[in-house]
Amino acid sequence: MTEDADFAREDHLVLRTGADQPWDPVDLAMAKGWDPTPHNIERAARELAELGPAAIERTVP
Repeated sequence: MTEDADFAREDHLVLRTGADQPWDPVDLAMAKGWDPTPHNIERAARELAELGPAAIERTVP
């Protein structure tokens, strides 16, 4: 079995969501397609503070 085929086996499948890893406000702003300006980074920081992981899940499910 090749390495790719072995990885695709169901017993090796690891499902993750976007919020499974740490996110910075810059990361969220860029994921939303916003330029990483100070204004947009602040908007993203407010979303992360108010919504927590839901802010990420809405953008990167």
